[in-house]
Amino acid sequence: MLATALSLLSACGGASRTGSSATTRAAETTEPVYYTYRIRATYPHAATAYTQGLQYADGALWEGTGQYGASVVQRTDLETGKTEVLFRLPRTEFGEGITLLDGKLYQLTWQSNTAHVYDLATRKKIRDHRYAGEGWGLTTDGRKLYMTDGSANLYTIEPETFRRERTTTVTLRGEPVEYLNELEWIDGKIWANVYTTDQIVIIDPATGRVEGIVDLTGLLSAEERTPQTDVLNGIAYDTATGRIFVTGKNWSKLFEIEIVRR
Repeated sequence: MLATALSLLSACGGASRTGSSATTRAAETTEPVYYTYRIRATYPHAATAYTQGLQYADGALWEGTGQYGASVVQRTDLETGKTEVLFRLPRTEFGEGITLLDGKLYQLTWQSNTAHVYDLATRKKIRDHRYAGEGWGLTTDGRKLYMTDGSANLYTIEPETFRRERTTTVTLRGEPVEYLNELEWIDGKIWANVYTTDQIVIIDPATGRVEGIVDLTGLLSAEERTPQTDVLNGIAYDTATGRIFVTGKNWSKLFEIEIVRR
């Protein structure tokens, strides 16, 4: 349940659990590293964009948006915030996470059980893949895709067939963390927004264990919020410079942040 995820993220410590292996118990109860943040730069962001997927590549910001009748994939100039819509979903589909791999852009849909694959050179859709359950977050390590569905599951996906090769349960102190949303691969770890919270969890993809928690409370000030402003969602990483960008659904700003260990 979401309440469980929130309580796990907000807790500052965890009690040891019984089990057959001391090693297992130690791994389960190991405390994550806690981080806060510094804002290094602020950029304009379209407040009309219900951000579902975010990635920085080829000198531009790529964004997938949601909402029925308004779901698109767009490319954004970081400095000006000017957007170019590349792909539009049918009005019957609600866009979710995106990622770029080998000249292709992959886009999930929320409840249509369909992943769209586009060729970036021709700007044409080249195929669809069907999958079970909902689509939420999507990222890549440069070889495989990683997908979430709103549960605590992290799926390893073969890109050409979209076959699920592995299911890993994401845990914090041995307890599952649900509502994993937008994803980003950063230095061998998966960063994930936890839906409706101001926290990002840093996940070891091999074990599913949460190794870090980034608290972004207060990132968007109260003065900048409107009735349309929604939750934190969207993580992008510039591999060339190490810059980290974050934003939210219908936020008017995108932030470059530096994380600071507490």
